Amino acid sequence: MLRTEDIMSTLRMFQEEHLDVRTVTLGINLLDCIDPDVSQLCRKVELKIRRRAGSMVRDCEEVSARYGIPVVNKRLAVSPVSALSAGGGEEAFFRIAQSLNRAAEEVGVDLVGGFTALVQKGMTPAERALIRSVPRALSRTDRLCCGINVASTAAGINVDAINLAAEVILETADRTADRGGFGAAKMTVFANIPEDNPFMAGAYLGYGEADCVVNIGVSGPGVVKRAIERLLEQDEEADLGDIAEQIKKTSFRVTRVGELIGRDVAARLGVEFGIVDLSLAPTPRVGDSVGEILHAMGVTRLGSPGSTAAVALLNDAVKKGGVFASSSVGGLSGAFIPVSEDSALGDAVQAGDLTLEKLEAMTSVCSVGLDMVAVPGDTDAATIAALIADEMSIGVVNRKTTSVRIIPVPGKKAGEVAVFGGLFGRSAILPIRPVGEGASFVQRGGRIPAPIQALNN
Repeated sequence: MLRTEDIMSTLRMFQEEHLDVRTVTLGINLLDCIDPDVSQLCRKVELKIRRRAGSMVRDCEEVSARYGIPVVNKRLAVSPVSALSAGGGEEAFFRIAQSLNRAAEEVGVDLVGGFTALVQKGMTPAERALIRSVPRALSRTDRLCCGINVASTAAGINVDAINLAAEVILETADRTADRGGFGAAKMTVFANIPEDNPFMAGAYLGYGEADCVVNIGVSGPGVVKRAIERLLEQDEEADLGDIAEQIKKTSFRVTRVGELIGRDVAARLGVEFGIVDLSLAPTPRVGDSVGEILHAMGVTRLGSPGSTAAVALLNDAVKKGGVFASSSVGGLSGAFIPVSEDSALGDAVQAGDLTLEKLEAMTSVCSVGLDMVAVPGDTDAATIAALIADEMSIGVVNRKTTSVRIIPVPGKKAGEVAVFGGLFGRSAILPIRPVGEGASFVQRGGRIPAPIQALNN
């Protein structure tokens, strides 16, 4: 039986502390849509999405109303599109991108992920064609997202793929210069990409997943912040171990809520329930910030010594609380640090406290990587490639997922402000120092081998 205080604390999480189900993401296998005729392939893709996801938005809204729990985003994640067309070239992938965007619009979802290539060890002609089609695809659609996996602990780092991805990021930003380069915000470069991630831009349906599956992303930075504040109000002498325990208890409750919603939506759709991704994904709203959690812990200026340790504590406690609550925790579960989407992180960048170098250090212990980072529009491709290679090495060596979602803002320089709007927020543009000095290293191309610990397994 639920105790009265447990019921009241759960209600408070929704009413006062910005807890919500951040996304219900329906994964759909499209491999059975493969056809040598691209027109037929696109027709099959649209038909299957309409058939599988036609009632998704209505079902999510009904479940939300039933429990009084907001479901903010409804999304799709499909099989890696690079596998759908082996010989069609860039034009075929652009047409598939248009079909995915059109189908997503018809069923009413916010975003669709899966315009994906898995190139951690090498690139097929189809995968290369998909990557080259990305600038056109992302600039001519509004709901499509792209993820490129260029590294893994088992395979090492594909530097040729990184160099290509860097060129594509720049071109995508240039094609969307009228929107501050926003097209690049819909593309993420990964190491160790998870197959069941419900969060964009890197969501896709992995080869080991069911034909159709519901994955849930639950986010509650405000809930965790207030839990820490209440603990410290009650016990000023609470130490870091006590704070970790409080985060674990809060994460437990949040995960339970997510699984409840996910299983109900999956049952209504007649598909399998997959995982709950308990990730502290912030929004630009004050009170819904990972940075504010670090403030509550005692890191008064983000980027100061202690910031990385605080993120490590937070990430670990969130994961432990989630795993204890459910056997279906997956995806990226942990703490995100997307700069433009987090008001406190954005303020720290604006103040000059949080640098690109410190952000990179923090990504070694968070659940993703360099996320929603705005850089000068005149940054060259080799510098972006070197930055990606650094981040990928953190993921490969530490056997964790890392990613880079970087936005070169056309026409703007370091210190100026980029405004993306809505959930994507705003941020001062971070300098990359020194520009171009890693170019000769990454331009050699090839592959950085897998670390020795991976070979010993």
